[in-house]
Amino acid sequence: MPLWWEKSGLRFQCAACGRCCGGEPGIVNATLRERVAIAAELKIDEETLENEYMTLKEGVLTFRELENYDCIFVERNSRRCKIYKIRPLQCRLFPFWPSMLRNKDIWDFYAGLCVGMNRGKLYPPELLKKFLELPSARRL
Repeated sequence: MPLWWEKSGLRFQCAACGRCCGGEPGIVNATLRERVAIAAELKIDEETLENEYMTLKEGVLTFRELENYDCIFVERNSRRCKIYKIRPLQCRLFPFWPSMLRNKDIWDFYAGLCVGMNRGKLYPPELLKKFLELPSARRL
């Protein structure tokens, strides 16, 4: 079955608003390799990262959220990510998660929340298909 974007691709330009990093409950699924890199960047050990910055939610070790559901790594005033250069693949791929690429209704829902979706840089179908093929992206 053809995917709805296969002929034209999709547009996205991050507006750096931080809305994808909070405001509603979510799970950031960081791999062991990603957690090790984040701990090194923060100059802490992995155990400290897991105890102070992470929690178990729906059986997944995920970043803690603040009361407003912002990710623990989002700076409150600037809305910038404190670990941006080493953020997990899940964060890097947004909005090109398989769940969104396979379902136009889900894409449209998030496009209503994210001002960068359907605007800006064109991502060709060939690249979007590669995103779908990433083994570590299958969980998204």
